[in-house]
Amino acid sequence: MTQNVGGIDRTLRILVGLGLMAAAATGTVGLWGYLGVMPLLTGLVGWCPPYALLGFNTCALKK
Repeated sequence: MTQNVGGIDRTLRILVGLGLMAAAATGTVGLWGYLGVMPLLTGLVGWCPPYALLGFNTCALKK
């Protein structure tokens, strides 16, 4: 698996994932908030399956 999620994208995914999970844990949103696990995992791993299927890559080019 080659990384296809770049720095800013990874940071946003982690923050959104944590925010959704925290909102679900506190009862602010319903159980759907636990879907925040997906952006959290893709942010931590640096690889996103839909990006791979569609050919997107937000990583900086390596020289």
